[in-house]
Amino acid sequence: MGRIKSALEIAMERTESVKGDKGSIDHFEAKQRGKKLANEFLESIAGGDAVSLEQAIKQTPAEQRPAFRQGIFDMLVSQIVLPLLPEDEKRVEAAGRGLQAVIGDGKFAALCKQLNQYLSRYMAESQQYDTALRQQYAPKLRQKEEEFARRTGQQIRLDPFQDPEFIAYYNQNMNALKANYQQIVDQVKEQAALLFK
Repeated sequence: MGRIKSALEIAMERTESVKGDKGSIDHFEAKQRGKKLANEFLESIAGGDAVSLEQAIKQTPAEQRPAFRQGIFDMLVSQIVLPLLPEDEKRVEAAGRGLQAVIGDGKFAALCKQLNQYLSRYMAESQQYDTALRQQYAPKLRQKEEEFARRTGQQIRLDPFQDPEFIAYYNQNMNALKANYQQIVDQVKEQAALLFK
């Protein structure tokens, strides 16, 4: 009768030929340091004391520099999104400045300036859409409040976002606005990737 092997023995046999690749580990760690530095950069912009990405890249050993830059790039480009709140607009602008430092191309600086203008316009239009959609739906909402009062004998104020019909109407219109601006954001990300390579 053959010997029964433990799970540990089987695992050791299967991983015997696997050896750690020092280069891959260094590459991974450099990329993670880059992501961490990019996050610190974004946080420091908000606090007013900016971290210097250029200096950190220069201080990184030459063999780790590509992975380090890639980590910074990946983190910053992920922040190029349509803002939901006015504070988000500042974060996108900061990410653009960080990408300019990593990419080092004057074309991208001009592109970031245009993006910031588009995002400001998007935020203004988004607020206008919100106000207009609420106003357009107000008569229908009043009818629903009156109907509820007739049925229950109680007067209540309905929040439009408690009404599934309004939510569908609102999302349909806001998504159309977002789609127009999302194309611009996607183009900026694509251009950043091309210039980074």
